[in-house]
Amino acid sequence: MKSFIGIDLGSTTTKAIVLDSEKTVLGRGITNSRSNYAIAAEVAKQEAFLDARFFLFRKLLQDIPALQDQRHDFLSNFEQDFRLEQYYEQLGELGRVCVEGCGDDRLGKDAAETRALLEAVFRQLHDEAPGLFEPGSSRKSDFFRDIAGSQYSSAAEKIASDSTISFDAMLNVFDRSIIEVENLVTDSNDDEAKFMHALERSCARSSNYQDVLEQLHAPLKAVLDTELEETYVIGTGYGRATLPFSKEHIRSEILCHGLGAHIMYPETATVLDIGGQDTKAIQVDPTGIVESFQMNDRCAAGCGRYLGYIADEMNLGLHELGPMAMQSKRKVRINSTCTVFAGAELRDRLSMGEKREDIVAGLHRAIILRAMSILSRSGGIRDQFTFTGGVAKNEAAVVVLRELAFENYGAMTMNVNPDSIFTGALGAATFARRAVVH
Repeated sequence: MKSFIGIDLGSTTTKAIVLDSEKTVLGRGITNSRSNYAIAAEVAKQEAFLDARFFLFRKLLQDIPALQDQRHDFLSNFEQDFRLEQYYEQLGELGRVCVEGCGDDRLGKDAAETRALLEAVFRQLHDEAPGLFEPGSSRKSDFFRDIAGSQYSSAAEKIASDSTISFDAMLNVFDRSIIEVENLVTDSNDDEAKFMHALERSCARSSNYQDVLEQLHAPLKAVLDTELEETYVIGTGYGRATLPFSKEHIRSEILCHGLGAHIMYPETATVLDIGGQDTKAIQVDPTGIVESFQMNDRCAAGCGRYLGYIADEMNLGLHELGPMAMQSKRKVRINSTCTVFAGAELRDRLSMGEKREDIVAGLHRAIILRAMSILSRSGGIRDQFTFTGGVAKNEAAVVVLRELAFENYGAMTMNVNPDSIFTGALGAATFARRAVVH
């Protein structure tokens, strides 16, 4: 099967999309961006191909009588079970790297005790793993670094409390080791084994276990045996210049986000993309071709990294900022969206007794006001208006943008897609397909 790949190497996350010849999105993949951008691109692409296997398997589930009306739940559990298999593999590798990194030459007399503590920590993490991926479970993040880091920190703090090894020393071991582990690209043959183990685990939950397993084994094997040919690849994004592609396989972020928004919503005329490092306002014609655009300056103020900094200052997860802002009952004007000064202003306002939710709401409004200025310079907002990028997943940002767009430009259709973070990768994959399919 021919497949066309788009890779969007952002400053914080790298995204990949796999399309088939009929423009169908087969798979999506996302990972943390790393200092080694080539590896980030490869990991995101691998995740997109894994997602494509799930897509193809999902189509075959329609013809499995043993599942009856339980197809959706089964597939959801199957995907969780596969992620558990992935997590076990990465956790085992992380444990090995951590323990081997505690050589006598580095830690001296503390080496043996540190290794023993690490072994205890990773035994606990292994035992806790199924609960993170059981049916109906929710996680703050799907990235291995985030999941393992949170679990490791909790376990290490408790286990180290009864030893002479400090908690900080245990965290240093994790920090040294995680980069090596998250930069590993797994073997596709290992992925096939994980799929099969996940299938057995999922089928074991069914009352008619043997029937389901027998009826699903052959379809899954057929999907795994389907060759997904990498017909053409296009790279884009903040780190596109570092991608291991020739110039003809590179497209600008502006072109890819404009085309990607058009593919998602064909009536799109104006696109706003707020990513980790920059904000882009793009005007496109009825075919998705860019007519004009504006971007923020080189400063990352008012972008995803700014929100991440605020989350860290408030000891919150990035995903918690939007819901907190939605609780605000009073508007607070924030004077600066500069990352350098935001922390000081935040602390000053907290010391004056202002509520955290009001401050966070004010921060969201400041970010969107900055975006509105960029939109104005690009030519304003035209109907339809499409909001993309990681910040488009933030409910508070969406609410403020709707309000300000209406105040300044009147009623219009505003599109926000759950997969908006993949817009640039979708545009790149579409360019890849167009390079071959005419």
